[in-house]
Amino acid sequence: MEDSALGREYVPTQEIKAMPFLRDLPQEAVAKVLSHLVQRQHPANQVILLENDWGSSVYFILDGWAKIRTYNMDGKEVTLNILGKGELFGEMAALDEVPRSTDVITLVPTVIGNMPAQDFVQLLNTEPQAGIRLAQLMARRLRQVNRRLRLRESDSTSRIADVLLFLAEGQGVKRAEGMDIPNLPHRELSSLSGLARETVTRVLSKLERKELISRENNVLRIHNIHALERLML
Repeated sequence: MEDSALGREYVPTQEIKAMPFLRDLPQEAVAKVLSHLVQRQHPANQVILLENDWGSSVYFILDGWAKIRTYNMDGKEVTLNILGKGELFGEMAALDEVPRSTDVITLVPTVIGNMPAQDFVQLLNTEPQAGIRLAQLMARRLRQVNRRLRLRESDSTSRIADVLLFLAEGQGVKRAEGMDIPNLPHRELSSLSGLARETVTRVLSKLERKELISRENNVLRIHNIHALERLML
């Protein structure tokens, strides 16, 4: 059900409760989060947050995909992360009360839950498990960034393999035939890997010929995770 006047999309409560950040929290705490969450449907390519905005909310992705971007010294767009269903963003500005450090833009039609920053901070102060979940999330993101920085001087195949594994770790869906991740536009993979778009296209075609991956519409399927990991050694 959608309220087109307000742009709201109502997502089943069970799906929200299954989000990693809320999993295992007391029922009363989850109910309080739900009471403060405003859900909205956003079209593709819509800016949700802008760098240097002040943070008055924390956001949960209930469906869809969004990218975290910034710009380098030359003014070139750099994609820092791709977030999908079940992930959150905007927590840093809420915690340290400083302006946003990046932009967030939807990649596809996306449903986002908006929670006031003060309610998010209160949840962390009253529910230790919520703080642990947030620390785990931030630790995982830091490990991913460190790994990608170490691979910046590696060959193009290693860097593309790393990006695919990075997406699989964050948003991969296990299938009998392998692991499904979003089939992102090559410009996004280019920005994530730091490689030219033409290089991204060439490497993906090579991985397809080796039957390590396959692509169809919006899905890229990794057929052999371990073989992809070996490319980075």
